[in-house]
Amino acid sequence: MSDDDTTRLWLVERSYDDRDLIILIYATPDGEYELRKELAAAVMHQRRMTVTAAIDAPTENLEPVADDDLRERYAAEATKMADSHDAEDEV
Repeated sequence: MSDDDTTRLWLVERSYDDRDLIILIYATPDGEYELRKELAAAVMHQRRMTVTAAIDAPTENLEPVADDDLRERYAAEATKMADSHDAEDEV
C-alpha cells in the first residue's frame, strides 16, 4: 500500500441489492486492499453521479482482503481495468 495519504483503487465489482443500492468495490492492483461503497441508485441518478474506472481514496479508509481467492480475483480484475481504461473513464 502507498505511504502517502491516498491510494489508487480500481473498480473490481459492481452489484445491486434488493434495497435499490448499488454496491461498488474498488481494490488495489495487488488485490490486498479494498474499499466498498454503497450508494442509493435514486441518489446517484438525481445527482448525476458517475462510476469511474478508478478512484483515489484515503489509505486509512481501506480494508484488507482476507480471503486468498478473493484477493487473486480482485488483483486480476483491477489489472484488467487498469489495462483497458484511464482512471477517470466512466464505466
